[in-house]
Amino acid sequence: MYSTEKPVVKYRKDYQPSQYLIKNTNLLFQLFDDYTLVTSELKITRNPLDNRETLLPIELDGVELELVSIHLDGQVLDDSDYEKRAHTLIINKVSETFNLTTVVKILPHKNTSLEGLYTSSGKYCTQCEAEGFRKITFYLDRPEVMSEFTVRIEGDKAKYPLLLSNGNPVDRGELTDGRHFVAWHDPFVKPSYLFALVAGDLDCLEDTFTTMSGREVKLELYVDKGKLDQCRFAMDSLIASMKWDEQEFGREYDLDLYMIVAVSDFNMGAMENKGLNIFNTKYVLANKKTATDADFEGVERVIAHEYFHNWTGNRITCRDWFQLSLKEGLTVFRDQKFSEDMQSAAVERIDQVKIIRAAQFAEDSGPMAHPIRPDSYIEMNNFYTVTVYNKGAEVIRMMHTLLGKTGFRKGMDLYFDRHDGQAVTCEDFIKAMEDANGKDWSLFRNWYRQAGTPVLKVDLEKLADGHFRLNCEQSCPATPGQEHKNPFMLPIKVGFLNNTGHPVKFAETNDAAGVDETLLVMTETKQSFDIYCESDSLVPSLLRDFSSPVKLEYSYTQEELASLFAADPNPFNRWDAGQTLMTQMLMSETSKLTEDELSVVDNAFIKILNDEELDNALKSLAVMVPELNSLIGMSDNVKLDQLFAKHKQLKVHLGEKLEHTWFSIYNTTSGDTSGDRWLRNTALRYMMIANDEQHFELAATQQTHADNMTDELAALQVIANASEGYRSEYIEQFYQKWKEEELVMDKWFTAQVVNDDEAILEHVKALLNHEKFSIENPNKVRAVVGAFVAGNTSQFHNPTGQGYEFLADIIIQLNKINPQIAAGLAKQFNQWRKFDSKRQALIQEQLVRIKSLDNLSNDVFEVVDKSLQMS
Repeated sequence: MYSTEKPVVKYRKDYQPSQYLIKNTNLLFQLFDDYTLVTSELKITRNPLDNRETLLPIELDGVELELVSIHLDGQVLDDSDYEKRAHTLIINKVSETFNLTTVVKILPHKNTSLEGLYTSSGKYCTQCEAEGFRKITFYLDRPEVMSEFTVRIEGDKAKYPLLLSNGNPVDRGELTDGRHFVAWHDPFVKPSYLFALVAGDLDCLEDTFTTMSGREVKLELYVDKGKLDQCRFAMDSLIASMKWDEQEFGREYDLDLYMIVAVSDFNMGAMENKGLNIFNTKYVLANKKTATDADFEGVERVIAHEYFHNWTGNRITCRDWFQLSLKEGLTVFRDQKFSEDMQSAAVERIDQVKIIRAAQFAEDSGPMAHPIRPDSYIEMNNFYTVTVYNKGAEVIRMMHTLLGKTGFRKGMDLYFDRHDGQAVTCEDFIKAMEDANGKDWSLFRNWYRQAGTPVLKVDLEKLADGHFRLNCEQSCPATPGQEHKNPFMLPIKVGFLNNTGHPVKFAETNDAAGVDETLLVMTETKQSFDIYCESDSLVPSLLRDFSSPVKLEYSYTQEELASLFAADPNPFNRWDAGQTLMTQMLMSETSKLTEDELSVVDNAFIKILNDEELDNALKSLAVMVPELNSLIGMSDNVKLDQLFAKHKQLKVHLGEKLEHTWFSIYNTTSGDTSGDRWLRNTALRYMMIANDEQHFELAATQQTHADNMTDELAALQVIANASEGYRSEYIEQFYQKWKEEELVMDKWFTAQVVNDDEAILEHVKALLNHEKFSIENPNKVRAVVGAFVAGNTSQFHNPTGQGYEFLADIIIQLNKINPQIAAGLAKQFNQWRKFDSKRQALIQEQLVRIKSLDNLSNDVFEVVDKSLQMS
């Protein structure tokens, strides 16, 4: 399955345009039970942008393909005319323009990598991004090679009544032996990574959408038989996305048909293939009984994300894979703005920043640190990262902040007008923003060039009556391959409160009118900003709405943080003040929290919970103790055992000290809205932490009688984490009720593996043998293994090292089955340099063990090798 060739590093600086382009691609898929024949007819021409003097042999990408035949301009090629290697097909004698026909045999039913063409629950489907198309046929599998595709699919009509591909259906008919065919044509040129094929027997939910120019688009959403009752929300989300993109960006859908297919075996969340999106079922299926409020939000967000890709990814795509953030960072930002309009903007922003701090900051401080536009890679799958996606979105958000909504829209309009139908670079996007707004963003480009999380240190200096100065200094730690960092352009949104906790007006010059908030733009390593205000003392509310993705250092007192937590008019910063307050306490050098510290948090929580003007969803977020992964991700050195003890101490204290308050909230909050349910279940969680025996019956009753999955799962989660007793009865009850719903079973698995119990690892291992678990299904792996290593931080890092050995065992097993998922799990080891020497030695032992494997995939090798290089 794997090549024995040494992994090759690809560098952005070495990019050269392809010498050849493929003008037309005609594909024939003949689907049989044990194999598939793929006939490819390519019209190939020399690239007019190629300036090389010599016409070189053409090298087509191809992996795990059995070559049946090959014709050049209608003539059969002799063995001497071509060379087939492990990953390429080299044809020696070619001209400026030629036609190439190949027939290959592939085995989709044995393709456990879930890349290329594979089978899932009795149906065929594809995943070609980033480099999966080369597992289908020999091709120039590069994103800048854009071609017009015509596809014919043949298969057994009884087994596969649906034969779907990109674009519009142009022909269909009957064949012999119970077979049939459907032909498709996509009028828009596209790279091979956007190709899609689905064949199967599925149910379909249909609807229509009328575009702003009056065209009617047919919408089709395909799911497994019997799941149509879980599809309406996804369809409504699609329609809302189409309408929003027209209103906000003037983007109209371009084909007459838009299809979504949900599959249960999928490495990613979803894929934006032109006109035929293929989705993980997790982001399509949702109704009140089977999906939580968070699931509904996830479906809405991912449906929107893939639809928005039609313009920011499909109509304009990447020149090369180093430019991935061009489409992904931009489209994540677009789906974030959509979600902020559909849901609570403040809650959405908090959720976005939690991902940055827990996952992206950790990536920035680890061996896989890279700019949002990477400089090199071995395996492209490893760079579908929170840096490229989420930090990339933060960089786009800074553009939006600096230009304002109107200026940003002008830049987007110019980008679409200038580059429609092209494969371009991040530089092209920045240039469109500059040209549309008359800006020079030379310094801003450092966000694309440099890895690492900038540190912003701020102090407030009182100069004279009414005159204050904000002194700012930025720095960025060294990252692999980048020792020295140049300053970034930092938009810093600022407001102020006085010493009594009330917002105050201020000005940037002594004769200007007062404002409640301003945007400061930092462009140097050290920079000061003068502020004029009548107040005697000020408490700065810095980096409002997380206006730059940096680590902020300001010497707040606990009293100042408590004041901001209680009264900051900016919802994000109010939440953030509470998180900072608790983080300071948890990450201090003391072995346990003091009574004074606990009292400060108690009082702050009471003020939040008693604030009648604050939304219940925000209240729930505000009273959550910072997540362990976030605390680790934001730190350079972590005393894990001390952190675990203090983290548990704080949660237990808050549960016990405010037990009557939690009980009152639980009994008086209606649960009619998602925010109500969120707060009510937060109260239940704290009550169970305080005294699970006393409140067990409350949780059991909620699980048994809940009329929605949000409440039912919340009850199961606290029951599964309770002390020994009746918990197994209710875990089994949930299983018997929902065992036919695969996505609910994923929740059932996860609820059990995050129990902070010394014996939990044995239970995790037992779940791997459960009849509902499959090592070949990525959702199941994420639900059990992923949830344990990422969600049960204390037990994964148990000082015995058993958690590390367990993860290494799984990575070794998955390396043979699905290297992409294996590599994702291997990244959980990337923080090892932050820990104590004993844990470092234990993790290093497992990394060495993995790297010593024969036939180690490039995916896993790259992650493990970079981790070991940091030792």
